[in-house]
Amino acid sequence: MTLFKSLLLFGLNWLDAQLTLLWIHLNVATEGNALMARVLAHGDMSFLIVKLAVGAFAALILYRCSHLPLARRGLSAALLVYLGLMIVHAATGCLALGWQGPVNVIAYVGSLPGAVVSLFG
Repeated sequence: MTLFKSLLLFGLNWLDAQLTLLWIHLNVATEGNALMARVLAHGDMSFLIVKLAVGAFAALILYRCSHLPLARRGLSAALLVYLGLMIVHAATGCLALGWQGPVNVIAYVGSLPGAVVSLFG
């Protein structure tokens, strides 16, 4: 199961890289990570090499250390982060196609924590 999760992590990392390049070339979005944006300034291939190298390294380390509870929890946390990123990519794709509904839902859900905090402030 840990091998599957590690491969899934790397696959999601690869998909994230491809979708990021797609949205950038379609002028729909920009790279949200400042460090990776600087790498992207050197070209698409540099971006892909660095992104995939970091993803492969993380997946390999988490797999090799999967006997440790911290690594297993870290792998699960990383997969949850990538699940969130895939939701953002889906919303970006909807925006690129002119569908505003999913973007409005994400904006609403994103504003909920602030609304809850304002109730107690």
